[in-house]
Amino acid sequence: MIALGSILTPTDFSEASLSATKYALEFAKAFDATLHLLHVIQMPVIFAPAGGYVADPKEFESYAQTALENWISPEDIGPVQIERRWVHGHPFVEILRDAKQHDIDLIVMGTHGRGAIKHMLLGSVAEKVVRKAPCPVLTVRHPDPEFVMP
Repeated sequence: MIALGSILTPTDFSEASLSATKYALEFAKAFDATLHLLHVIQMPVIFAPAGGYVADPKEFESYAQTALENWISPEDIGPVQIERRWVHGHPFVEILRDAKQHDIDLIVMGTHGRGAIKHMLLGSVAEKVVRKAPCPVLTVRHPDPEFVMP
């Protein structure tokens, strides 16, 4: 039997991440595993004619902490132990680093289902994690309400 003691769910607080979190929570309940919620803060730089502007990191950190604390309602958590953390950096790099550092057994993450052109230009965090992760990765795509099977 497969033993899952720790499950990592990276979140960008999107609908796709929420769908993945629901899956991860059910796995954590079924395997009596610890659920690790991770948010990676990418600091935006705004370029203006007079130079660049970097937003205050404390604002992003405060937002991330509050959002992580409220990401899963207490009644949905049940007996699952939750560890919440945020870090600064590039999402796929920090997700991989976190998985190694915390000896994660499974990563459950959402995908945004971008079109082919956006995917070629931007790449995919989920795809990079799948290719480089030290453990299995389950990707969860948020159901598209406009897509109906024929």
